[in-house]
Amino acid sequence: MMQQNPADESFAHLSRLSQKAGVQATLILSRETGAIVRSSGLVSRDDSSNAESTLPASNGLTDDRTDGAMPNAEHVAEVVWKFAKAAGDMLQELSNSPDDDVRLLRLRSKNKEYVIFPDAKFIAVAIHNTPPA
Repeated sequence: MMQQNPADESFAHLSRLSQKAGVQATLILSRETGAIVRSSGLVSRDDSSNAESTLPASNGLTDDRTDGAMPNAEHVAEVVWKFAKAAGDMLQELSNSPDDDVRLLRLRSKNKEYVIFPDAKFIAVAIHNTPPA
């Protein structure tokens, strides 16, 4: 049996997550730089800068978040990358094993949930609405 490469594994995680009810957006980021490899459901500041992008032409989401809309793809990517990096640094500080690595991060607020899968080369992210309590 052939083993999947890290990109295929990240895409597979994201594909499964994106099919769940309430998923609004997905991202795959470079683990090293935080650059967007693939995105859907978020508006980009410059759609032409990401040839691999699957971004819609327009979905009404802007940086003006007074109406609860999500920020643009670049902003989400930057913040998620910093969060995943900080979580990895924290784990290294707390772990007795130098090769221990973060496998899953979930951040849930009143309105949104961010499910983050870091792996060796990529960070897969799914953003969805938090179900009403």
